[in-house]
Formats: sequence, structure tokens, C-alpha cells
Amino acid sequence: MSRRVVITGIGMITALGHNTCDNWQALINAKTGTGRITLFDPEGYESQVAGEVKDFDPTNYMERKEARRADRFTQFAFVAADEALKQSGYEITRESGTRVASIIGTAIGGITTLMQEYDVLRDRGPGRVSPFVVPMMLADMASGQLSIRTGARGVNYALVSACASGADCIGEAANIIRRGDADVALAGGAEAAVTPIAIAGFVAARALSTSWNHAPEQASRPFDKRRDGFIMAEGAGVLVLEAEEHARARGAHILAELAGYGATSDAFHITQPDENGEGAMRAMQLALKQAELDPDDIHYLNAHGTSTPMNDRLETLAVKRVFGDYAYSLPISSSKSMMGHLLGAAGAVEAGVCVMALQNGIIPPTANLEEPDVDCDLDYVPNVARSASLEAVMSNSLGFGGHNASLVFRRYEPAS
Repeated sequence: MSRRVVITGIGMITALGHNTCDNWQALINAKTGTGRITLFDPEGYESQVAGEVKDFDPTNYMERKEARRADRFTQFAFVAADEALKQSGYEITRESGTRVASIIGTAIGGITTLMQEYDVLRDRGPGRVSPFVVPMMLADMASGQLSIRTGARGVNYALVSACASGADCIGEAANIIRRGDADVALAGGAEAAVTPIAIAGFVAARALSTSWNHAPEQASRPFDKRRDGFIMAEGAGVLVLEAEEHARARGAHILAELAGYGATSDAFHITQPDENGEGAMRAMQLALKQAELDPDDIHYLNAHGTSTPMNDRLETLAVKRVFGDYAYSLPISSSKSMMGHLLGAAGAVEAGVCVMALQNGIIPPTANLEEPDVDCDLDYVPNVARSASLEAVMSNSLGFGGHNASLVFRRYEPAS
């Protein structure tokens, strides 16, 4: 019999705040964190809006030497993991560290360092390139450096599945605990891709919003008729997952249970979702099956909800295929309407949002939803948070390459 997996800590840093509490308060008050890009001069770029982490000084959270040897995405992972571990009350020791996994995903990795060092190479020559450029830009370095920082000496790797990365890391970390290969896991995602090449590239792929540079706080508008693309964002989300018996043995406060995880591939197109929503549908069905829940047991769905015309329409179709008539009664919202799209960190942050929703009995809204698309005709909790009795919630994450991941969380109840 596989072990139950519970959540004992949440950490997040996004455009809405540097900790979970600040993020949660912004979300339930429909406060948006998107604005004009400041990390570089966006003049001349078709998309000039991003969800940047504001007023971030890494030396407030780590030693200067450690900060200098960590890319911005890794620094974000440190902040989120530190908060999650502190909330969990779990101390990783030399003895226990062998049973602690570190699994932190990303879509793009250390692109900030790569761009900075390319400029050094071009302007000053190869002899001036930093010896840390390779380890700082590698996609696994948030996970690897977090392992070093915390002493987690169990399973240690990064999953890269585009915008499903953070959710996949949490789901796979739970599977590792279930099969007995770890007792605890630091799992989530981190991203810092607000860079000239990433913005230009996503614009070229026709994925970013280009019509709302004049009103950046309104640019991310999932399910709205006037949506025209997603808003790039940065940050990190990390959960502390534990085997139930491990958490109970040490008297931990259990926030929720991670009951189900499903992952599929569209096998359809490098950037477009399956035109019938089948891949996302199957991921949700697999998560429900693992959780041993029926569709109408889900009381809230945190949608992928990117604000792109195709994603929102096809995710809506997939939800209808899974939930049937109940889809029209199911409250759904998109956190990306307020924080932007954190790419590989999105699913991890949104998993934390789902746990907070369970804890507080509040469904965060979809901001900027003023005129619903006729093809997006479900209950997207527009603009105002809603109190609700929540027993089980679902979170979807979908990514370029056809990746689909769905997580199911439920209110924790000890076995009788």
C-alpha cells in the first residue's frame, strides 16, 4: 500500500509579493502585479509588460557570495524554499538529509546569466567570461544548489516540461515519497526569464500580449474576449511534501493532502494544445483516478488560464469533457490574471494557491474578466473572491511540447 502524501509548508515569491501571505492577500483582493518592464529597456518591443518581482535584493535572503554564484531563478527558489521549510518546522540534519528529496523544475533555467555573460564575451572577450556561467545557467541548478544549501541528500533533479514543470515536480516528488524513496521533499519550480531574448522570442511565437502596453495591469485577462496573449512573469513556488506518518510522528501541522497527479502528452504540436482538449482532459482524469474522487467531488479548479486565445478556449473544452454538466457549477479561476505567467514555476505557485484556498475557504478570482468569450462560458469567478466550503481542489498546468499536468489536493483528514 502506497503512503499518503501531505503538505506541511508553502513558499512563494512572485510579482505580488515575497512571501505566501502577501501573495495570498493580493490574490483574494484581485490586485495585479503586472507592469511595464524595468529589468531592461523594452522600447521597441511589441510586448512591454511583465510580472516582475519588485524590490528584490538577494542579499536580504542569502550571503553575498552565495547570491553571486546563483542565477536569479535559483535565488528565487532559495527564498521560496526557506519560507516553506520554516513553515513546516522541519529541520534537515546530517542523518535525516538522506531521506529528503530536492526536485525543483524550470522551463528556461539560467537565461539571465547566459545573456549577461554573452555580453561579456562580445564586449570583453572569452577570457573575461565567468567560470560560474555554466553551473549558473544549467536548468538543474536551483535543485542542485538548494540541495547543497539545505543538506537534502536524497533524490535531486530538475524536471523540464515547459509550463508544466513545477506541477510535474510536485507530482513526481509525491510519487517518490509514495514508493518509499524519501520521507520529505522540497518540490516546485523557479523562473527568471524576463529578458530581451525571451520576450522577443515569445512575441515571435505570437504567445505574448501586445495590445495592452498602455494598461499593463490589465494585460493578463484569461477567458476575456479581449485577451491576446500571456504576460511573462518570474518567481518561484516550493512546497514541503511529507509522508503522512513522518509528518504526524513529528507533530507537524498538516495543511492539506496531495491526493492525485496526472500527466499526459498531446502528441500534437510544439506550441498549440490538442485541438480537442484531449491531453488536458486525460491528465485531469488520471489525477481524479489516483485521488479516488469523482468529478463532482472537486469544489474549485485553478485553471492554467494563460490569457491566450487558444489555451483558454481549449482548456474550457477539456474541463467540459471531464466534468460534464457539473462543469457549469464548478468555480474556476486563473491566478495568472494577477501574477502573470511564471512558466516553469507557475504550476508550483498555483499548487500553493490551491492549498491556501483549502485552508481559508476562499476562492481567488480571475481579474480583468470584463467581457467573457462566448467559447469560455463557465464560472470563472470574475474579479471578486468568493467564500466557499472546499474539500478538494484541482490545479492544471499545460506547456509547449504538449505537456499536461493536473494535481488534486484535498482537506486532510487522518484515517479512521
